[in-house]
Amino acid sequence: MECGCDEVGRGSAVAEIYVCACILNPNYEIDGLRDSKKLSARKRELLAEEIKRHAISWCIATASLEEIELLNVHQATLLAMKRAVEGLRIRPDKVFVDGNHVPKISLPVEAIVKGDDLIPAISAASILAKVARDQALLDYHRIYPNYGFDSHKGYLTKAHIEALQKHGPCPIHRKTYAPIRKLLEKPQYVQGKMF
Repeated sequence: MECGCDEVGRGSAVAEIYVCACILNPNYEIDGLRDSKKLSARKRELLAEEIKRHAISWCIATASLEEIELLNVHQATLLAMKRAVEGLRIRPDKVFVDGNHVPKISLPVEAIVKGDDLIPAISAASILAKVARDQALLDYHRIYPNYGFDSHKGYLTKAHIEALQKHGPCPIHRKTYAPIRKLLEKPQYVQGKMF
């Protein structure tokens, strides 16, 4: 039984990394599985419901903002991957991970570049992780409405950078990221104005 594993949020400048591990049912084919970034939000949500209904097992895990800042984003991602795989209620025979790095787990594991477009179980994991993280960013948007987290999901778009320059970082920004760290060094933020 094969498991797919993928992360969402590694390249974002805010909040947690989300990882999903998913074992699909080989007797139930889900049409439309592909890299979650290539699907509309509505299509992702519909597929996520179908995946949850028919997958043999799935688990979403996170690495916290504090873990990202303490360990670095790469190590935090691998930690979340380990948590997701170990959180499955069924132990897979093999784990396929999107990308070129694998977590340290006691199972056969293989990294596949662009695996979220090649392996249906990775695509399913990508979709579940993306839907979960997008929902979290909508919740953060309600708390910190000045930053537009509902649209860019924390990635450093032009609008996000402009909001950062105007308002400074908020508590969910990854303060170890260079663009955020540079803003924090400005005199108006050194006194703890934002924190």
